[in-house]
Amino acid sequence: MSGGSGSEGVRGSRRRDRDFQVFSMSFLDAICCAFGALILIMVLAQVGRPQVIAAIDRDLGGLIARREAEIAALDATAAQRGRELAGRRAELASLAATLAQLRGELARTQGAHDAAGGSRAADAAGAAAAARQALTAEMARLLGPDFRRGRDAPVGGVPADSEYVIFLIDTSGSMQSYSWALARQKLREVLDLYPHLKGIQVMSDQGYYMFGDSRGQWLADTPARRQAILAAFDGWNAFSASSPAEGILAAIRTFATPAHKLSLYVFGDEFTGASIQEVVEAIDRSNRRDAAGGGAVRIHYIGFPLDPQYPQFTNTRLATLMRIICERNGGSFVGLVR
Repeated sequence: MSGGSGSEGVRGSRRRDRDFQVFSMSFLDAICCAFGALILIMVLAQVGRPQVIAAIDRDLGGLIARREAEIAALDATAAQRGRELAGRRAELASLAATLAQLRGELARTQGAHDAAGGSRAADAAGAAAAARQALTAEMARLLGPDFRRGRDAPVGGVPADSEYVIFLIDTSGSMQSYSWALARQKLREVLDLYPHLKGIQVMSDQGYYMFGDSRGQWLADTPARRQAILAAFDGWNAFSASSPAEGILAAIRTFATPAHKLSLYVFGDEFTGASIQEVVEAIDRSNRRDAAGGGAVRIHYIGFPLDPQYPQFTNTRLATLMRIICERNGGSFVGLVR
């Protein structure tokens, strides 16, 4: 019994070993087949990859080439438009120069017409204004009882028979960049014409005061005040529209009175206003005349040259305007050159 049992035990052990070995070999075969299939798939996938990459490269290269061609076309178009714009600007500059020349001719023609039409009235007004600005007792004592301004005095002859003086100065960029040192020199020279004054004032062509705290008031005439005016002149930078009309009217309306012998000196190089005639008429209305025809304010003009690089028609218009105003208001016209 025992022998039989031992024999069966041995056979059972061999059967289990054989079954295990068969199972193990089948499992390894399956794993190997799976790995082989995976490797085959990867190899097959890589076979078509270079063609795909090449196709993508071709597509991207074509797209880049098209975009570069479009950019080149846009650059060429921009260059063409730039040349056209430069041509248009040159044409505009030429038209602007022609327009400036025509405006200058128009201003000269209008000024000549106005001067010719009102020459008799201007002569009479100038003579009457000169007569009205007769010497007061104090000025007669200073200048002599026989001092008179001749009716035929040259336009550059500046009368010095006023007791109050206002300087109206164009503070524009053209004046400051080209004629400011000369304007300071002429300011000092005009002050020297009046050794003794009862009052002085300095304003811009727009009516702004050099000394803001003196608005509407006279400055006392002292050597220190004259030095202060010349010192402040160097750094004075008030706004200017290159038109003396506003300042002249403001000075007349603020300071004109029958009790004062008043002279107004206009320094400038341009008139950019719309109408010469309107300014002349406005000043005529403001600078009222008495029974003798004299205005309350004698208006003088010292004209400065405009930088030659700029069109000169605004300088010509100012000269035309101020010649008429000086003639109508008993003043003197002085034109300066470099």
